Amino acid sequence: MPGTTSGTTPPPPPPPGTSAGAGPGPGPVLGAGPAAGSWGDVRPFSIKTKLGTLVVVSVFITTGLLMIAVRTETELRFITVFSMIATLLITQFVAHSITAPLDEMNTVARGISHGDYTRRVRGADRRDELGDLAQTINRMADDLEAQERQRKELVANVSHELRTPIAGLRAVLENVVDGVSAADPETMRTALKQTERLGRLVETLLDLSRLDNGVVPLRKRRFEVWPYLSGVLKEANMVASARAGIASGSGSHTRTDVHLHLDVSPPELSAHADPERIHQVVANLIDNAVKHSPPHGRVTVKARRGDGPESLDLEVLDEGPGIPRSEWHRVFERFNRGGVVAPHGPGSDGGTGLGLAIARWAVDLHGGRIGVAESQRGCRIQVTLPGVPSPDRLT
Repeated sequence: MPGTTSGTTPPPPPPPGTSAGAGPGPGPVLGAGPAAGSWGDVRPFSIKTKLGTLVVVSVFITTGLLMIAVRTETELRFITVFSMIATLLITQFVAHSITAPLDEMNTVARGISHGDYTRRVRGADRRDELGDLAQTINRMADDLEAQERQRKELVANVSHELRTPIAGLRAVLENVVDGVSAADPETMRTALKQTERLGRLVETLLDLSRLDNGVVPLRKRRFEVWPYLSGVLKEANMVASARAGIASGSGSHTRTDVHLHLDVSPPELSAHADPERIHQVVANLIDNAVKHSPPHGRVTVKARRGDGPESLDLEVLDEGPGIPRSEWHRVFERFNRGGVVAPHGPGSDGGTGLGLAIARWAVDLHGGRIGVAESQRGCRIQVTLPGVPSPDRLT
């Protein structure tokens, strides 16, 4: 069974600016500024500019032809006809440059409404409002295509995850019913193992659904970090022992050789968060780290004081092969099993790929950050929880 130790010696402080998930500040707000919505912020190639130019050019053409008519004593009706023809030609040119992209956008939008997410609007590099609209439609198509792909992957992965334990449970029960095997404790342990696997999958799916729908309320309170995390690690040990007992009866294996280490500094460190949701975060990160640890490896959970009052910085480190930088952005995607780096140890199947997604959503509910950080060895996941908002942020 993995052991648990605690330490209180603070490591060297991390360099500033290395918090996971840190990114640039919010971009400029559209329409902000004193000249928003006025002619002062009109772009040179905007539709407003084109229409204004059309009016000015039409007036100049008409005025010029009238001056020519006066000097050459040309009849006014000929001047009127020429003026109308020139104005119509210019108007037709400007109107075509506006309506042609709109027709294409209408065609692409109609295709998207029928489930064709592969089409894109050309002319997204235009320097006017139509170019902005084309970029927006293309981004919408990209998002819908990604969601459709994730939906198909969700159905395929859930079907695969459910099929395996259901098939095993059915085989055990069929053997008992047909008299091939007796309903002895060993056979029942095998059936129980498959049932518990189904239960874990359904529980994670329900948790993720609640988080998505925003029906999981946060019940923040102050708690002492060291005894709290110590309890989480002890529970992880008990779960590993229980799984090992069930797995031994079915001839399979689970990880019980990984050593868990707790490092909290200072020892009296406290935090302000929802303990139940933070339990989900830490438990899922530990479970993921254990699966990818080498035989007799070590998983370390570090806790340090954050920047704000009762804020908390957490780290979970393992000694596995680590995660390539190119995969960092996919770590917290649903059903991402880390196909690039396979889990270590006997019987490691990589899990359902939902644990890290749930951890990310729980951290997001707190307004915190979670991400992969640089590490000399293994994988290092950083979590930052904001704690109690300062008074200036509440005003």
